[in-house]
Amino acid sequence: MKNCEYQQIDPKALATPSPAPTPSRPCLEKKPKRLKRKWEVFPGKNRFYCDGRIIVARQSGVLPLTLGLILVTSGLFFIFDCPFLVQHLTSCIPVIGGVLFVFVVISLLQTSFTDPGILPRATPEEAADIEKQIDNPINSSSSYRPPPRTKEVVINEQVVKLKYCFTCKIFRPPRTSHCSLCDNCVERFDHHCPWVGNCVGKRNYRFFYMFIVSLSFHTAFIFGCVTTHLALRSQGGNGLVFALQQSPASALELVVCFFSVWSILGLSGFHTYLVAANLTTNEDIKGSWSGKSGNEESGNPFSYNNIFKNCCSVLCGPMPPSLIDRRGFVPTEDEVRAIPAEMELPSIKTDINMEGDCLDFALSFAS
Repeated sequence: MKNCEYQQIDPKALATPSPAPTPSRPCLEKKPKRLKRKWEVFPGKNRFYCDGRIIVARQSGVLPLTLGLILVTSGLFFIFDCPFLVQHLTSCIPVIGGVLFVFVVISLLQTSFTDPGILPRATPEEAADIEKQIDNPINSSSSYRPPPRTKEVVINEQVVKLKYCFTCKIFRPPRTSHCSLCDNCVERFDHHCPWVGNCVGKRNYRFFYMFIVSLSFHTAFIFGCVTTHLALRSQGGNGLVFALQQSPASALELVVCFFSVWSILGLSGFHTYLVAANLTTNEDIKGSWSGKSGNEESGNPFSYNNIFKNCCSVLCGPMPPSLIDRRGFVPTEDEVRAIPAEMELPSIKTDINMEGDCLDFALSFAS
């Protein structure tokens, strides 16, 4: 029998299996913070829909009324008047009414849901830099100091004053005004229209003008067709009372169109005058270029002195981009700290050239 030798084994020499890593609990992991978009922290009094794609004023309660009046009046016309007029006159009436109706609704929605030309507010650093420039003007002599909170620029050989906005902390560019209802500075501010639920400015004025012009044609067209409808029904000795009994909806349309067509036609004519003169409602009311506000110069520096050129400048020019970047992301604290402190602050540059039939206003950001 063979001798078996036994060798003692050191237990420390044995390879101990490494402990398996404990699975991390999902609840203990830090969830990344959701990046906010700029429309979520927008300082103005506006409402945003569709992730910031649609912007309206906060006080937009009259807009549903405007849209409702248009839809109800047009619906009654297409349901009760068009069949009779097609049978007795021509089939072109509903086609013309439908085209006008589409123009009215599309232009209304574009006016209401478009950024009118809101200017971004200054950051605290930019506001502090502007305050330094106001307190210590660079190009000021000992004999003359400009009035506080104002700047002067020359446009078409005419001096135009730029006023300082205490809310937005910026010097307002020419033709810019601060809307108290929306709490924003709007470029080429015309007026705040409660019927469309938005300000009317540089970026949506052409839509507003198309809206009131198409609405005036649409209202006058319905008024004429309803009157013709009732006149045809009252023929043969039946009388107007019989016609109203046969089509009571036409009476409602007639009342609504009668009381609205005159104001809409007057508004369209007024804005046609403004477009031809390259004026805004705000400038016309204040008399900015007519001597009512105390200005010695009475000429409009933004006018081309030509009706056709003024109309093309206001209605047919390229659509300026939106400056508030409402769908952009708010920078995080790390990104803000990474910005060098020596970086120059934004400066507003006015570049208006009236030669060669060109009028431009540009905001350049020096960095």
